[in-house]
Amino acid sequence: MDWLSFLLYYVPMLILPSIFTALAIAIHKLDVIGYFTFKMTEEEKKVHAGGDFVAKVLKEHGVKYIFTLCGGHISPILASCEKFGIRVIDTRHEVTAVFAADAVARLSGVIGVACVTAGPGVTNTITAVKNAQMAQIPILLLGGAAPTLLQGRGALQDIDHLSLFKSLCKYSASVRKVRDVVPTLRKAIAVAQSNVPGPCFLELPIDVLYSFDLLYSQFCKRPSKSGFLDRIFMRYIESRVFSVHSDAWRNTDYSPLPVSVPMPTTRDVDGAVRYFCEAKRPVILVGSQALLPPTAATDIRKSLEALGVPCFLAGMARGLLGRRSPIHIRQRRRDALKEADVVILAGIPCDFRLEYGRALSRKSKIIAVNRDYEHLTKNSPSLWKATLAIQADAGSFLVSLPKKMPNYKCSPDWLQKLQERDLEKEKANRLKSKEPCKKHMNPLQILYHTEEMLDDDSVIVVDGGDFVGSAAYIVRPRGPLNWLDPGAFGTLGVGGGFALGAKLCRPDSEIWVVYGDGSLGYSVAEFDTFTRHKLPVIALIGNDAGWTQIAREQVPIFNSSIGCDLDYCDYDKVAEGFGGAGLVLKDASDEEIDAVLSKAKAIAKTGKPVLINALIGKSDFREGSISM
Repeated sequence: MDWLSFLLYYVPMLILPSIFTALAIAIHKLDVIGYFTFKMTEEEKKVHAGGDFVAKVLKEHGVKYIFTLCGGHISPILASCEKFGIRVIDTRHEVTAVFAADAVARLSGVIGVACVTAGPGVTNTITAVKNAQMAQIPILLLGGAAPTLLQGRGALQDIDHLSLFKSLCKYSASVRKVRDVVPTLRKAIAVAQSNVPGPCFLELPIDVLYSFDLLYSQFCKRPSKSGFLDRIFMRYIESRVFSVHSDAWRNTDYSPLPVSVPMPTTRDVDGAVRYFCEAKRPVILVGSQALLPPTAATDIRKSLEALGVPCFLAGMARGLLGRRSPIHIRQRRRDALKEADVVILAGIPCDFRLEYGRALSRKSKIIAVNRDYEHLTKNSPSLWKATLAIQADAGSFLVSLPKKMPNYKCSPDWLQKLQERDLEKEKANRLKSKEPCKKHMNPLQILYHTEEMLDDDSVIVVDGGDFVGSAAYIVRPRGPLNWLDPGAFGTLGVGGGFALGAKLCRPDSEIWVVYGDGSLGYSVAEFDTFTRHKLPVIALIGNDAGWTQIAREQVPIFNSSIGCDLDYCDYDKVAEGFGGAGLVLKDASDEEIDAVLSKAKAIAKTGKPVLINALIGKSDFREGSISM
């Protein structure tokens, strides 16, 4: 074959596929198809479609509040939420916004939503997102982002958000087209609430949220004199803008997707009944997970009362049985678990709170009910093992149990034995509260007075270490979901956000925040938020001038309080500076304590948030407690 034949026949066969491949890649990269298929009316071009779509989906899902700290990346979402009647609550720190969304999810059963700007706005939320993950609370975090056009090119606050949330969220995604906003949001909300609930994160770039007209005017301005390469580049920019907004109104179904919840089977319940009918010393431990939707807390309470079995309540389950239920046992849980022959772990894992399973007796029949399979097997079988492991909703299981054994009666002797232990411990605590401290007031003294002052519908938010640990022994929530603590993560700083969300969900209830003086520092600036949004909460500060929970172990071990010492600061004046009211309790008598607490309640009723700065001394009440 001559060279001419080779050039005419074989070279094209080698080159043409490469040319076509390069052309296809170019068409894809330059969004040429989007440029030619773009369809929008003149009216649609002016609407901030992405922002409106977000607000419409949230509205359809029953969302009443969205928590935020403003930023240019997310302005369309906030403006659209205002337009569609969703109340926008702006906080002084992004982490507070997520904590507030967390509280709303706990108290309302509706997903909690926070919206923050790109970069540092998003990174500031990570602790709160992790807290929601470990507490199994369904929240949705919306994060702004640099335009898709400019990502990876050094745009303002442009970072890889999705990598940050890969291990924290059940689902995370970046919405790249306006037409994908609605379906992606609906999916994220359903995923957050299904099976084991938890947080989800959506990144919403600027060009997905702002109107087509605004983006076109910003990105597609052609220079008066432009060369061939300039025109090619501008055509590429136009095609990207067209592609992002093409078919924006294609998805118009904003309604919720089905939520999946694992329910106990008849076989599961029958298996538990067989063990229960043989039990002489049964105990039920109810954890936060049991209070998740769909089962109503009132139905769970009726079922537990029908069984009449001694119950220990933890986390969000505190208050489930009211203030003075005869079957609610509060003290000496370790002793009861060692003696019990049947134990139900209803939505509570064997983590550090149950000594990783060591708190349970090897002789006991353990019935573990949990939505999370990992919690059914955590630290098992080395330290404990479930006799019957049920992967299902704990609340639904508890409601089903008495229906299968309507005539069951718990041994009155067993119940009386645990009640008597409770009374003994309560008497000892009362005596401890009357012991004088070397300086300032006994912390238990103030907590007992607070306990007596609480209204029946008061919500108690706890944020702290030593003072809050003492409060858990003394203060009794009056009803279901009237106690909010961070959960297994033990996060400090939840107080301002939890109180914010609680007051919005329960506007007619008193919201009390029990703070340590260390933890107050995280969210004291939210008194400005309380004031601006007219949300009167009552904050009680146990001010002992230190990180006492840490000092309890550090000082004896290392003979040093380095890093643990604070001052008796005038936190009441800080609250006043943010527009609230400040009161002081210092070396007060019982009558003076009651007078200050009553004054705080009266101030809150006028619509003003109030902080009680209670100067307390050191107590050995929690001696031996550790923070590891």
